Amino acid sequence: MAIPVYQVDAFTDHVFGGNPAAVCPLDTWIDEATMQAIATENNLSETAFFVPNGDEYEIRWFTPVAEIDLAGHPTLATAHVIFQYLAPDRNGVTFTTKKADTLRVTRKGDRLTMDFPARAPRAHPGIGDVVTALGAAPREVLAARDGLAVFDTQAEVAALAPDMNAVATLDCMGLIASAPGEDCDFVSRFFAPGMGVDEDPVTGSAHCTLIPYWAGRLGKTEMIARQISARGGLIHCALDGERVRIGGHAVTYMSGELAL
Repeated sequence: MAIPVYQVDAFTDHVFGGNPAAVCPLDTWIDEATMQAIATENNLSETAFFVPNGDEYEIRWFTPVAEIDLAGHPTLATAHVIFQYLAPDRNGVTFTTKKADTLRVTRKGDRLTMDFPARAPRAHPGIGDVVTALGAAPREVLAARDGLAVFDTQAEVAALAPDMNAVATLDCMGLIASAPGEDCDFVSRFFAPGMGVDEDPVTGSAHCTLIPYWAGRLGKTEMIARQISARGGLIHCALDGERVRIGGHAVTYMSGELAL
């Protein structure tokens, strides 16, 4: 069995930046164990698999250790593959998901914008020992699917050196650290060792939580964000009621074929 595969750098306009994702177009679904084995072999934050369903596509995402309910950068990468190679005449694509809801991606020029559900954070005192996990005390700790540790300065977030074993014990899928930005509205980092990703370079799904938090705190609905990992990424953000818009660029690093 031969499966096409693309590796796309998302939330960047140049290769070796942003967050790399593997994207595998399928004609029909293959078994879950094989998809997980492919994602483990790829050893990227996520591998996306998708199949056509009429004018839409069904999509699923796997980390090196598990399937997840929602993922941003591999969705951006998948839309890039569709727009660039499979349906270049389209400027919009709709994805249906197994565990989340309907997701849409539109193209305007070379920027892609995802329409995702907002996941506003709430007070969550039972998340666990975040101070021990991060090695620093945030000003507040909130949570939705992911924990959110808010700091006062970008420098504090940049200096974090988390204890990944401790992060993995927290009662959340991943842990976001965020603060006001120096040359943008806000910055973040994202840690998910329990899902096989110690630090994710750029995390689209984390912005489902970050956008409503910072929109409320800053009093604005359109923002620019940076994820200040080693690779880094730029995210165009907007809050629209119960939805968020998460925008960025994507570039193909390589394409090929899996021989299974």
